[in-house]
Amino acid sequence: MSVASTTNAQIDAPRIVAVVSWKAPIIFGIFTVLFALLPLLVPREGATTFRLASGDAFFTVPDIVLPSTATAWVSVVLLAASTVFAVFLANSRRRTPLWLVVVYVAALLIGFLAWAAAGATLPMVGLLGGALALATPLIFGALGGVIGERAGVVNIAIEAQLLAGAFSAAIAASAAGTPWAGLVAAMGAGMLVSLVLGIFTITYFVDQVIVGVVLNVLVIGLTTFFFRQVLAPNTETLNSPETFTAFPIPILSEIPVIGPILFRQSFIVYLMYFVVALVWFGLYRTRWGLRLRAVGEHPQAADTVGIKVLATRYRAILLAGAVAGLGGAFYTLVAVPRFNQEMTAGAGFIALAAVIFGQWDPIKATLAALLFGFATNLQGVLSVIGSPVPSQFMLMLPYVVTIFAVAGLVGKSRAPAADGKPYIKS
Repeated sequence: MSVASTTNAQIDAPRIVAVVSWKAPIIFGIFTVLFALLPLLVPREGATTFRLASGDAFFTVPDIVLPSTATAWVSVVLLAASTVFAVFLANSRRRTPLWLVVVYVAALLIGFLAWAAAGATLPMVGLLGGALALATPLIFGALGGVIGERAGVVNIAIEAQLLAGAFSAAIAASAAGTPWAGLVAAMGAGMLVSLVLGIFTITYFVDQVIVGVVLNVLVIGLTTFFFRQVLAPNTETLNSPETFTAFPIPILSEIPVIGPILFRQSFIVYLMYFVVALVWFGLYRTRWGLRLRAVGEHPQAADTVGIKVLATRYRAILLAGAVAGLGGAFYTLVAVPRFNQEMTAGAGFIALAAVIFGQWDPIKATLAALLFGFATNLQGVLSVIGSPVPSQFMLMLPYVVTIFAVAGLVGKSRAPAADGKPYIKS
């Protein structure tokens, strides 16, 4: 081969340009500096006890006692080392791996808990078990968002689906005298909201974000009106639902540490485990999932090979609405045995953030929702043990976590290529 042909081949060869985000190193650095100010300006005396077993545990697990200030400084060192490593990776044009994010978050949480609970005992089983329960509606909502957006439909209406599910579950369970009726009604209410979303966005090509926002406002208004006019005057008959109580799973619930956390929950939490696995398997291991993802990435190509794009999108958002409706049922059939106005309190938007933070993957979105649930439950636990952290800060903690997560803690997230774009068959 001549020199000229070799040079031409080198010129014609495609060049791969790696795009590396500096968001993770910057966020690491900000949190490291802010956390270092805590032991520096407000050192805490004493030690923090991490209790890893509940009082009725079959196996005895010893408590872990850590010196508060020393543990906080060790965490600062680990955070700084993780930040330096993240900077090195970014400078080398390499992405920040997920394991580094997990290590950073774990070091930050342990250090913060040791500092905040100085001289007190942290019931880790209650903290993590409560976080799992609080994250359950977020996980259902996030799974609904993943299904819809994988098919190319932006689901801003998760809040409406959760609230409609909670409202319908309360009425159906009260009228029928069984929580199972409430569960079915919640799924139906979520599907109804999704059907309206589909009619306007899939059939009539209305902007998906606008329709989602309108549906959120509409459902809030309708549920508030019917609560005041119908439920409040008839509380005993229409707003006193039978609930799902927590029940332990034999043997599994006796596993040290994780048993009480995972296997002493209510039926809806156990159902959530199954739905997460089912959605993951369906998306990545079945023909249905392949077609759904094809419609969300390149609907014209999917249409060319015979996939009915509009029908696939309708089926996807109806399924997404049913899943999100299950999350709404958690509020009135597990958490609070009655419906209250706007009781979801913006959980649908946090679930939407979990979808983005989880990069439109059901497992990652579930982990993101668990993080938000932990941040929500942490505020209650720290207030009970008398932590010096201001209550106002703890109330905003879940939303701060949401903002930083969506800002790019795990780097750049790419939505499905056709997400939010109506399909007009040519």
